[in-house]
Amino acid sequence: MKVITALGKAEFGLPEGFRIYTLQNANGLRVKITNFGAALMEVHAPDRDGNLADVALGFGDCAGYLENVPSFGVVAGRYANRIANGKFTLDGNLYTLATNHGIHHLHGGIAGFGKKLWRGAPFETRESGGVKLRYTSPDGEEGYPGEVQTEPVYSLTESNELWMEYRAVSEQSTPLNLTNHAYWNLGGEGSGFIGGHILTIHADHYTPSDNWLIPTGEIRSVAGTPWDFRRPKAMETEIKKAGGNLAEYDHNFVLNKTEFGALELAATVIHPASGRRMDVFTTEPGIQFYTANSLDGTIVGKSGAVYGPQSGFCLECQHFPDSPNHPHFPSTILRPGQEYTQTTIHKFSIAN
Repeated sequence: MKVITALGKAEFGLPEGFRIYTLQNANGLRVKITNFGAALMEVHAPDRDGNLADVALGFGDCAGYLENVPSFGVVAGRYANRIANGKFTLDGNLYTLATNHGIHHLHGGIAGFGKKLWRGAPFETRESGGVKLRYTSPDGEEGYPGEVQTEPVYSLTESNELWMEYRAVSEQSTPLNLTNHAYWNLGGEGSGFIGGHILTIHADHYTPSDNWLIPTGEIRSVAGTPWDFRRPKAMETEIKKAGGNLAEYDHNFVLNKTEFGALELAATVIHPASGRRMDVFTTEPGIQFYTANSLDGTIVGKSGAVYGPQSGFCLECQHFPDSPNHPHFPSTILRPGQEYTQTTIHKFSIAN
């Protein structure tokens, strides 16, 4: 296992301390991570013939990560996904957050975790290599109560598993919901429309939402709906619009769990043309399936290809959106003396 650390290039106007970490195993699987936004920059995975392709969308140089409006590969927080109207009540106190999605709060606000410079510490063991990242969010940042210390750890194993493990503690009670916001295309980033990918999501229910993607509070069965991915189905199956555009998925699925917090298989994606397969395991109760609807062709990716709508997909392991305003959803409140933990694994292989 190899872990290589490199400085960011000064000519891009990057902040002091910008780092890039490269993880590579004996099978050739290679991962790049930056401490800016704790972002997953690259994942080079082999196809059935052993040819490597970068399957994570992103920018061609580090400068793009300073803006990173699509949140390519970042750790989203303090609260991944949405909080309605940027407000929640906790222990009788009303808190008002920064709003950056119309009148709503999205992915931690105007300058959430995905725009912070994290401290990084690489490590190597016989079984894996990785980087441990740390950031301390001060009391009041983006409107949230309490100082929160957060530690995500990326590690790559010789079994082609990319582990994402999260720990956090807070000095005050506060909502916390973390996820990685990678955009995937198993045909290779820049290869275009994702419709041919075969998707399975192990969820009998999902949380319907309004036009701003704020949950209504209902937990609804996927049976008989376009959100039924319990059996493998091509993403392009649900064609709904004139012109042949993929239905715009951006929905939270309620994962089937044998035990709350258990590390279990959540989703599988197969790209038939290349043979690449990605299995996603998580301890989280939900997963957001998003088909990159907001990519509008104005971003040029690292291969020089333009990223248009449905040129990538996200599978964001998470608690449910707007949970602080829905008491019947699994709680996202982190109390003093408690530790937030989460584990998500992306396992890469070749489909049978």
